[in-house]
Amino acid sequence: MPEEIEVPTEHLHEAMEEKAREGGFNLRVALSSALIAVLAAVCALFAGTYANEAMLAQLKASDQWSYYQAKSIKSAILESKLELLKSLGHKSDPKDLAKAAGYKKDMADLTALADNLTQESDELLAKHELLAKGVTLFQVAIALSAIAALTKRRFLWQTGLLLSCGGAVYLILGLR
Repeated sequence: MPEEIEVPTEHLHEAMEEKAREGGFNLRVALSSALIAVLAAVCALFAGTYANEAMLAQLKASDQWSYYQAKSIKSAILESKLELLKSLGHKSDPKDLAKAAGYKKDMADLTALADNLTQESDELLAKHELLAKGVTLFQVAIALSAIAALTKRRFLWQTGLLLSCGGAVYLILGLR
């Protein structure tokens, strides 16, 4: 019977276990980075949407203030006419008095509408800013995870996971 040749496999077995652990680490980093990237994309989508809606609300408010300004000029001209007629001892036309009252009511309504639109714009912009902070934290987390995979530094990956938790908080706050 031939003698069996012993091959020192202990070193090979340790090397294989080390590579398997590294592969497991890289797999976990890759999967968590993919999940973080999805959250970053969702956060960025909502941040952009809120920024656009805030801009539209502000434009509508600006339109209302312009309309208010036009009504205000018409009202001032009509008031001047009524005062001039009064100072000359003439009676005011009841239609002009009704129109002046209508301008005042329209201006009050326009003020309320423009103020509401401005407030809506401010609220949407605040949500955008929260979500933009979330996107930033997610992006930094992804970068740290990539560095962790390259350098095999677990603390960098853990720091990235922690930052992504902060990004998730901003995402939740921004969607409230």
